[in-house]
Amino acid sequence: MPKVRFEPSGVEVDTEAGTSILDAALDADVELDHNCGGNCACSTCHVIIDSGIEGINPITDDEQDMLDEAIGLTPNSRLACQCNLTSDVTVTIPDTSSQFADFDDFD
Repeated sequence: MPKVRFEPSGVEVDTEAGTSILDAALDADVELDHNCGGNCACSTCHVIIDSGIEGINPITDDEQDMLDEAIGLTPNSRLACQCNLTSDVTVTIPDTSSQFADFDDFD
């Protein structure tokens, strides 16, 4: 049973093989944006694979195209909705909230 550790919260969750990182996060009540509902149609579920990248499926062309829109890309960036687990991984959920304006300030 694969285990996912989410940083910076330190939450760890055991999950069934084949579960996406996004679904593991939702099951563990870990906050991870997913505006398109996990359909590889946006980049809001961007995560950075800190360890265990060999424990997820390879990136697809569709995922790579969407990932190009994400803020703060690294060589180990992936979309959580597209990463199906086969073994333990540690991921960082980037803090992108500071990248966007607080529209309440414009009233």
